[in-house]
Amino acid sequence: MDVAGKVAIVTGGGSGIGDALAARLTQAGARVVVVDLDTAAAEKTVARILAEHPGSAVAAGADASDAAAIARVIEIAETRFGPVDLYFANAGITGMHGLDLDDDQWENIFDVNLRAHIRAAKLLVPGWVERGEGYFVSTASAAGLLTQIGAAGYSVTKHAAVGFAEWLSVTYGDRGVRVSCICPMGVNTPLLYAGSNSGESLGDLGTRAVTSSAAVLEPADVAEIVLDGISEEQFLILPHPEVLQMYRNKGADYDRWLRGMRRYQRSLMSES
Repeated sequence: MDVAGKVAIVTGGGSGIGDALAARLTQAGARVVVVDLDTAAAEKTVARILAEHPGSAVAAGADASDAAAIARVIEIAETRFGPVDLYFANAGITGMHGLDLDDDQWENIFDVNLRAHIRAAKLLVPGWVERGEGYFVSTASAAGLLTQIGAAGYSVTKHAAVGFAEWLSVTYGDRGVRVSCICPMGVNTPLLYAGSNSGESLGDLGTRAVTSSAAVLEPADVAEIVLDGISEEQFLILPHPEVLQMYRNKGADYDRWLRGMRRYQRSLMSES
């Protein structure tokens, strides 16, 4: 896929990976609707983009987990730029850590990290099938392939996001719908440090588990890797290539991998 001239929607676009993706897409010639629950943050991203690429982006304050809100965002994209070619389901939250999430918090993290993807796909995929092309990009996490120490809700929902992206690819890949799933480890965003800033011991443990496992990348570096992956139409985009070997080790001997993760967790706890 060459993104030049394409129309994209990026959720969670007011900061972090979403902000960097929106900027990189416009640099490559795409037109982008930047979506964020924080309208001011989306507008700030767009203002910076427009300073370099006039007319290439528009901001929309919206809840990416709300089907009606995303329908309005799609309408904005179609009115301003034309039919949507790419959808970046990038918005995400970490939630509470351990087993402390109550039912409402579990519902919220499932809504943002998984159901938002499902609801967007329901709105877009039928039209893409009719047109014969479209691209759905899911920002999951290495936590969706491996796990996330400390954060049960994040780990579970990111696994589910990977599973949904796989299903989309299998079901619609022969009908023109491309799918990519981004699974980074640590990226220098507010989300990475949410655990260490939460005041929860498991939250701090989770952040340290990620930051001590591999290099913490900058969002712009991740966006560059994502655009390269899209150009090759790769399903699994791994900004941290070492994740692939970790995933292979997990599949090769699950029990050994679990024992290793428990040892790693104990070593982190002994350092605190």
